[in-house]
Order: sequence, then C-alpha cells, then structure tokens
Amino acid sequence: MTLGLIVGNRGFFPDHLARSGREDMLAVLAKNGIDVVAVGPDETKHGAIETRQEAVRCGELFRRNRDRLDGVIVTLPNFGDERAIADTLRLADLHVPVLVQATPDTPSKMSIRDRRDSFCGKMSACNNLMQYGIPYSLTTLHTETPQSAEFQRDLEWFLAVCRVVKGLRNLRIGAIGARPAAFNTVRYSEKLLEANRISIETIDLSEILGRIERMKDSDDAAQGKLAAIRKYVPTGGVPESALMKMAKLGAVVDGWMKQADVAISAIQCWTSLEEYFGVVPCTVMSMMSENLMSSACEVDICGVIGMHALQLASQTPSALLDWNINYGDDPDKAVCFHCSNLPKHFFREVRMDFQEIIAGTVGKENTFGTCVGQVKAGPMSFARFSTSDREGVIRGYVGEGEFTNDSLATFGGAGVVRIPHLQKLLRYICERGFEHHVAANLSTVAHAVHEATTRYLGWAVVHHKDGVPL
Repeated sequence: MTLGLIVGNRGFFPDHLARSGREDMLAVLAKNGIDVVAVGPDETKHGAIETRQEAVRCGELFRRNRDRLDGVIVTLPNFGDERAIADTLRLADLHVPVLVQATPDTPSKMSIRDRRDSFCGKMSACNNLMQYGIPYSLTTLHTETPQSAEFQRDLEWFLAVCRVVKGLRNLRIGAIGARPAAFNTVRYSEKLLEANRISIETIDLSEILGRIERMKDSDDAAQGKLAAIRKYVPTGGVPESALMKMAKLGAVVDGWMKQADVAISAIQCWTSLEEYFGVVPCTVMSMMSENLMSSACEVDICGVIGMHALQLASQTPSALLDWNINYGDDPDKAVCFHCSNLPKHFFREVRMDFQEIIAGTVGKENTFGTCVGQVKAGPMSFARFSTSDREGVIRGYVGEGEFTNDSLATFGGAGVVRIPHLQKLLRYICERGFEHHVAANLSTVAHAVHEATTRYLGWAVVHHKDGVPL
C-alpha cells in the first residue's frame, strides 16, 4: 500500500521536532512495508508543510501520484500549521482516508527548545479539516508516538479502512442469473449502487449453461478446474459426472468474470441449477471466496458487498450466512448456517456432500457439491448492507462476536455464534427490515468497516457494540 505523508510544522515551535518526527514516521511506515509519497527536505523546510507555497508543492506531488495513494497520514511532531495541512489536502483533491496523529510531549522536556504542543495543534488541524469539508480519522489516543504499540494498532486499522474505501469505490459485481422468485428479501437498487460507484454486470443463467453445453470434458479449463476441486475438498462418494459439471461451471464462471472485469459475484441457485443442470454451485463459490473473490448465493448483491468489505479489511475470506436459529435458551447465542458455500477457511474440517434441503425436492443425485462441516471457533465480524429506496441511501450494520466450540449436530455449514446483546441486534434487524443473510469474517474488523463506510463513503451504517443499544 502507498500513503501520502504530511508533516505539520509551525515556525515558533521547535522545528527540529518536525525533522525528527518526519524521520520517525518514515521509519515506522517502512517497517510496515508501506510506500510513502512525501516532499523531501530539499523541497520544503525539513520536508514538512508550513507555508502556502509548501502546501502547493505537496498538493501537486500528491496529485501526480493520485492513482497510487490509498490514504494520507498527517503527523504533528509539533503544533503544526493547520491552514497549510488543510490547503494541501484541498489542493490534492484525493478523496482518500486521512489519519491525524499527534506526538505527545514529555514532562521533563517542556522548555522552549523541546515543547511540542501537538496536543493542542491536533484540535486546530481537525477544526480546519472540518471547515474545509475534508473527512478524517483519529488515533485511539489523542497523542501517541509513531513507535508506540497504540499507533501500530491504529496504523493497521487505518490501512484496513483504506482498503475498504478503495475496494468499494468503482467496484464491479457479477450478477449471474435472476433473483429466485422466493427471495424477495434480497431485492436491491442498481441505481442506488451505481450512484455510489458500484456497478452490476448481469448475465442470464441460460448463457452460462449454454457455454457449459459447448465445453468438452477434455477442455483445458474444465480439466484444470476439476483438478483444483479435487485438491480443494475431499470428494469421496460424489459421482464423477457431478464433479465434471462443477468443473465446467467453475471454468465458465471464471472466464466470464475475467471477460466482464468483475471482482466478485452473486449466483442464482435455488433451484434452477439443481433442476436443469444437476449440481449445486456451492463448491465453486466456496473456492472463489477462499481466493478472496467473494461469491454469494441467491443473487444477494448487497450480501456480497458485505462479504467484500470484511474481506478487504481483514484480507481473509468471508462467508454469507443465515441468521438461522436460536441456540438453546442463551439470549446471546444463535446458529449461523448455510447449506453451504462457506470458504474452506471457515471450517474445522470440510468435505463435499449433497444438499439435504433441496434433495427432497429435486433428488439427491442433482444436489452434489455442498461444503459440509462446522465452523471453527474464533473471533467473528459481521456486516449487512442494504439499499433503501425509500430513504435513497445505502444502510447497514456491523459488529463483532465469536464462533464458539459449542456442539452442533446438523447438515451444511454451521457454527454457533455468541454476540453480546444479541437480542438488541435481532430486534434492530427486524424493526428496520434487514435481510436474513449476514456476511461474516473470522476477524475483528467491524470498526474499520464502519469507519470506511460511514465517514468516507457516506453510508448509513450503525455499529453494534457492547452495552450500546442500536
């Protein structure tokens, strides 16, 4: 990733702190493998920004590197000139996340030579950014040194925010097939998504099946996908004919997504593929999600956006689950389930089997391809986004909990979740009419997703936190 760096400086404060503060921040960013775009000491005094001329110079540098920059860090080793900082960002016109950091003073170094006043300067910098209409993020503590553990955590969080913002802007999603008639819940507004720079590329399921029909079993793409499926998940007891159908489906979908230049997808399943093709797409979708190309069933476009946001933040696979059933009488526990296309990353152990729910309607022989197993214990972040035509906004909720080790004797892919104040969340979902699907990720990134979507994308997203009612 690449960040722009603005080093604040103000002449009547010790400017040697601007020089050392710049060096400290550059060292920390380099240690984290981050490329940096910043003016040098030969271009401005100590490589910091104080005057209008320095702001212009830095702004021009950022504009030249606009396509590279994922975000900007404003570091205040002394009070800093708030106008120059705001002018730089206005002139750069980047529309990327901005993190404001201020370095603390040391009680034993309060002479005119070493006093920073960054504590106060941060307020002035933020005040001017607010006046200029430039959104920005803050560190956990008001002041923290670049070398501190607190700033390391904040930097990792900020990088996640940057990934989510960049990944959701200009996103292209593949909608494969029509929304099943029985799933009114996953209806969405293409126009609202387009207004938020998210485009939907559609293809009819008949076109996918037609391309499969023309593909020979010996086709390199089909054979390659067949080998990948066998390597991905145990397939004992699954008919060879079903595996070949899955391989062709995967090969055709891969080819179309590359041709259409889409990053993620949502696929029609219930029950067209089973009735007219003879397999479920679960394993193919699981493999895509495992490879960070999130894929949701029932053409749940907003569901896959939630999957993608969590995946961008954590850089690990996401799944789409049902808020499914209660777990005994514990009000903070529930079962999250799908039948299932969960990525392998989620399971304790996984195997391929048939889809027990649909099999009762279309026959077992037409439903092979599910990924069956129990979700492993660990932290869990969840997200749900939805387009609200009545309000003209994208809205949603995010939060965190955990998958537990509680026993669960069922089919498909399932796990027991524990979420503090779950009943408040469930009431909120029902009162606001959110869908029964929720995106999940084995991580703790809800805060980053919330920051990215609310502060920088302008979505109406609430954060479900401990003890805070929605």
